[in-house]
Amino acid sequence: MAKFCGKIGYAETVETTPGIWQERITERACTGELLRNTRRLQGSDRVNSDITIANEISIIADPYANGNFHAMRYITFMGSKWRIESVEVQYPRLILSIGGIYNGETADDSDDKA
Repeated sequence: MAKFCGKIGYAETVETTPGIWQERITERACTGELLRNTRRLQGSDRVNSDITIANEISIIADPYANGNFHAMRYITFMGSKWRIESVEVQYPRLILSIGGIYNGETADDSDDKA
């Protein structure tokens, strides 16, 4: 299996002003193994199809990752941020299934607002 080293973006809901809640993204480094490395074209009614990957990455579940797996939004892989579709808990590991490109808020965006 190929080794993996990258960052995971976690979303935390914080109150920015009274009554206004927003997600703040923080990134944490992780290591693990690439279990499956596949690509598929997502057919659509658009001119260009979406490229998605159906990869599975097994990461070592440190206490933060194990306690906050529900807040995982994206993972950096091969220079891009990919959306985490699902997380399977197999302590001491977490199995992450990733899909399309992540287009949401990132840690860089959250730093600009702080």
